[in-house]
Amino acid sequence: MGGAAGFVRTSLAVVTFLVWCRAQSSTRNYGPVFEEQPVHTLFPEGSTEEKVTLACRARASPPATYRWKMNGTEIKMEPDSRYRLVAGDLVISNPVKAKDAGSYQCVASNSRGTVVSREASLRFGFLQEFSAEERDPVKITEGWGVMFTCSPPPHYPGLSYRWLLNEFPNFIPADGRRFVSQTTGNLYIAKTEASDLGNYSCFATSHIDFITKSVFSKFSRLSLAAEDARQYAPSIKARFPADTYALAGQMVTLECFAFGNPVPRIKWRKLDGSQSSKWIGSEPLLQIQDVGFEDEGTYECEAENIKGRDTYQGRIIIQAQPEWLKVITDTEADIGSNLRWSCAAAGKPRPAVRWLRDGQPLTSQNRIEVSGGELRFSKLVLEDSGMYQCVAENKHGTVYASAELTVQALAPDFRLNPVKRLIPAARSGKVIIPCQPRAAPKATVLWTKGTELLINSSRVTITTDGTLILQNISKSDEGKYTCFAENFMGKANSTGILSVRDATKITLAPSSADINVGENLTLQCHASHDPTMDLTFTWSLDDFPIDFDKSEGHYRRASVKEAIGDLSIFNTQLKHSGRYTCTAQTVVDSASESATLTVRGPPGPPGGVVVRDISDTTVQLSWSRGFDNHSPIARYIIEARTLLSSKWKQMRTNPVNIEGNAETAQVVNLIPWMDYEFRVLASNILGVGEPSLPSSKIRTKEAAPTVAPSGLSGGGGAPNELIINWTPTLRDYQNGDGFGYILSFRKKGTQGWLTARVPHAESLHYVYRNESISPYTPFEVKIKAYNRKGEGPESLTAIVYSAEEEPKLAPFRVMAKAVLSSEMDVSWEPVEQGDMTGVLLGYEIRYWKDGDKEEAADRVRTAGLVTSAHVTGLNPNTKYHVSVRAYNRAGTGPPSPSTNVTTTKPPPKRPPGNISWTFSGSTVSIKWDPVVAKADESAVTGYKMLYRQDSHSVPTLYLASKSRIDIPVPEDFTHAFVQIRVTGPGGDGIPAEVHILRNSGTSMMVEDSVMRPVPHAVIITTNSLVMVALISYLEL
Repeated sequence: MGGAAGFVRTSLAVVTFLVWCRAQSSTRNYGPVFEEQPVHTLFPEGSTEEKVTLACRARASPPATYRWKMNGTEIKMEPDSRYRLVAGDLVISNPVKAKDAGSYQCVASNSRGTVVSREASLRFGFLQEFSAEERDPVKITEGWGVMFTCSPPPHYPGLSYRWLLNEFPNFIPADGRRFVSQTTGNLYIAKTEASDLGNYSCFATSHIDFITKSVFSKFSRLSLAAEDARQYAPSIKARFPADTYALAGQMVTLECFAFGNPVPRIKWRKLDGSQSSKWIGSEPLLQIQDVGFEDEGTYECEAENIKGRDTYQGRIIIQAQPEWLKVITDTEADIGSNLRWSCAAAGKPRPAVRWLRDGQPLTSQNRIEVSGGELRFSKLVLEDSGMYQCVAENKHGTVYASAELTVQALAPDFRLNPVKRLIPAARSGKVIIPCQPRAAPKATVLWTKGTELLINSSRVTITTDGTLILQNISKSDEGKYTCFAENFMGKANSTGILSVRDATKITLAPSSADINVGENLTLQCHASHDPTMDLTFTWSLDDFPIDFDKSEGHYRRASVKEAIGDLSIFNTQLKHSGRYTCTAQTVVDSASESATLTVRGPPGPPGGVVVRDISDTTVQLSWSRGFDNHSPIARYIIEARTLLSSKWKQMRTNPVNIEGNAETAQVVNLIPWMDYEFRVLASNILGVGEPSLPSSKIRTKEAAPTVAPSGLSGGGGAPNELIINWTPTLRDYQNGDGFGYILSFRKKGTQGWLTARVPHAESLHYVYRNESISPYTPFEVKIKAYNRKGEGPESLTAIVYSAEEEPKLAPFRVMAKAVLSSEMDVSWEPVEQGDMTGVLLGYEIRYWKDGDKEEAADRVRTAGLVTSAHVTGLNPNTKYHVSVRAYNRAGTGPPSPSTNVTTTKPPPKRPPGNISWTFSGSTVSIKWDPVVAKADESAVTGYKMLYRQDSHSVPTLYLASKSRIDIPVPEDFTHAFVQIRVTGPGGDGIPAEVHILRNSGTSMMVEDSVMRPVPHAVIITTNSLVMVALISYLEL
């Protein structure tokens, strides 16, 4: 008997020691946690690199040791092996595809447990040479489509493709007429042309990390038979798969290319949804970035030209790698307790879930139950401690979630959570005294007051977690309270002292109120309390505490007195409605009173907007009633926006005014074939409320066009052409798919109309060619639009002229007269308008120096019907030949007979010198030395003098025939600025500038001898003197 007892005590002591050791070490040690795991690696065959490194690093205490598995089998690290460990990394020397290609996994272990990394594949990239066999030549009729097959050599991974024409590096561009499939490498030419003749080679490139390798095929010769100019409808030749599988988050590329004449245009659409903003469209390709499940569906490629169209459809099916929705976390649990762990993952196909313990598969056994993503333990034991991993996998990948389980066994210990030493409580109130020792398994708890054992009664409650609750407290409840805790590991206790205080009471409670949005209000709250304790007030709205610092100024304290807790509310909003509770609180108790605040305002947003009964111009809208915010809803407003504009606009409805009790209405006057979103707003006497959430996007049904295209005009072009222009119809007015234009035109004065169909809404001109069209012939032109639903109304008739030809007649009686040394005037008789072959835009004057060829002539053009021109920039004393031509938009006509003119000699280059002046009463006499012209200069016929009293006054111009002049001056005259220059047939010479002073008769030359612009003049003549009053600026 005694031996058995001793054995039990010894065993318990051993268990206690082991558990204590484990508990102590748990504060320092932890199992491996991966910080770096191996990734999929692609190694190029033939690379100069001599090794591959697969990374693995785990944080652990004590530090982890590492092992590696290949295809599930552990790799032996022998001294002479090609495999070696560097820290946790696996280094493979001289990798060989036959031996080393496969799946690798890192295993990290320490004394706490073992975890395995995700699997990473090592694959070898390669690109072989094209076949050495000669490729067959291709012969095709010019104008037909052709395809060249690439047939790439064996390779891994995928390639990018280009095609060479005749030689490297003459690569064929993707220009809409030619297309290189990046799926097969094949080259497609929609419509062959003469320039396509030549030799073609497929050029394939492999990109592996920073290594690029390219190979090209044997050349295949393309020869063309006689051209077939017939047009034919599109035929799609490059098709994307009927089912395209893609992983969420990747980019999806669909290819579509067609033969046809003219070259077809490619358009894309999603048949079971609208176009996504993630689409990147470039005709033969549709690329969708960051593809998601919303992009799944059926897609259609349409190839169209003026002869018809061809379509092809295929599905995009989205799948996804596993992704964690819920993972396990490190857990500490008591010995003997139960534990339930769960993890969940999303993916498509649905991932399968399995469990690992210390790197080994875990299945249901004894106390452990494994069921998919759930792991359950019954009555935990110390041996259940370790590293656990939840693994979710589908055919697209595998994810691992790791956590450490620590099972604890501890004697009760109050050192971290002792019973509170001093426990204040309010008279007639309630006190709660927790007892929370650290213990594993959970301890059994007893309470005493002094030496009295406490049990549950009307005033005393001991909860299942050991908490003591005393109610209706009186002074007699004061004393020492002790919590005793015990489990099979040991026992402990902790004591606190209860002190009874006066209760807190609300003496003035808040009152309920009803106000409008934007008004202010104060809610009152006064209280009494035990004077030995501090009193604080808190407010809550619908049981959520009010944070005054984050209230944006709406809430403020109304008083700083301790016993007053009034709450002021400023600029009330709808969100401020609710039940306000004032709580007066001390450390021992609290008292609360509540009041309801009703804030009236504009209605809240309606809900559940649904669109139905969709026609071409109307839809039926229904919604659910939102909050009226304590003021009846008077009416509803419906707004809409289209994909063409992000701005919401109010719509017309039936009925026009939607009453407040309505929950449905018809929206009218919509645009056919337009994508719309709708929203509803409610209003009352206090204003218009917030809008509802937008409805789902809908597209109204198609209808025939209702508006004729505008901007009908034309003209220009080559001979025998009629060019008709118009403004492309906006998307708002197209009303349906398959949009285009129908033109009707006829020569003015004839009966029958010619018609032409022009596809594509973006088209903006049409060219009609016919050898019988005479130049500048008026045509009557009309235009209307069409789509798949029919034709629209015709526009008004416009007059458009066929292409012009150059004028056939030349001007006559051309005369040229030299004006100055560098200028001349040219005049002529106009051409007859009746003989014009276009709209006369003006005349072109050509002039060239004697001895030069006419081809080197300078040119000046006039606009309109003027019959004279002033030509400047000529050389002095030079003979020129001059001819004149009429011109229109087609070009210039024949030249007139040329005439001759010789420019005058230039004016003398010397300014007047030796300037002096004398005053006589109100007159100043100014004289200077005469300027004598040289042989190569024009004669001097007079002088010009510009007189200015100061820099701010208006200048006056005087003309003199001799080298002196008398000028009247005011009595108070003190000084003036004067410029003098010669004038003659060759123009004006260089000025001399002087500063005249009354008390000096000596010439004072001014440094700046170049006169600034001065006003134009009104001339008054008196014998040899001309005085000019200047009214606007003229440069002399």
